[in-house]
Amino acid sequence: MTQQQIVPVDTDVPELADFARRVARLIAQDLDERTLTAAVRDDLAVTLAAGFALPSEKTVPDPERYVMYPLHVASDGSFSIASAVWNVGQGTPVHGHETWGVVGIHSGTEVETRFAKPSAPGVPLVEEGTDEWTAGQVTVCCTTDDDVHQVRCGGDEPVVGIHVYGADIGTLPRRSYDPDTGAVHWFTSTWAHPRGEHR
Repeated sequence: MTQQQIVPVDTDVPELADFARRVARLIAQDLDERTLTAAVRDDLAVTLAAGFALPSEKTVPDPERYVMYPLHVASDGSFSIASAVWNVGQGTPVHGHETWGVVGIHSGTEVETRFAKPSAPGVPLVEEGTDEWTAGQVTVCCTTDDDVHQVRCGGDEPVVGIHVYGADIGTLPRRSYDPDTGAVHWFTSTWAHPRGEHR
């Protein structure tokens, strides 16, 4: 892909459309994951610092569980950008991603607890630490060799994150873990869609 080629995007947020084009160009360079995720992290930090508004319907928490609204899914499935929303008190199971990922906080506070990726099935997980991320902060949440964590809303308002993954995360089978036993359950975080939007 050359700089002159136009990358089609499917988001109605102009700032994220430009960001998606830059991510596509980075992916086309065939960088190793550490280099790629560092570049995406730095670009997302600049994009968040410049400020942009998300469609209000893609910041609405679900009363039952966290949700991910698609903001952009590459036509070839090479990456996706999501608005991930946790309501107050909500969190995820301990889980992996099966791909690389970068997370930036648009609003609210996210608490992330990281675990060492198990070397074998059925091995209890080892906790590696907990971080708190607030608006404007960005982290590489995962690479394929280091991608196990648990996330929850850490404040008194919903947390909205911009999540960038190296796959169509709304269709990708992933692992969740029982941290005490290491037992694995496969799941897919299917895309959420605003009420009234038919897919």
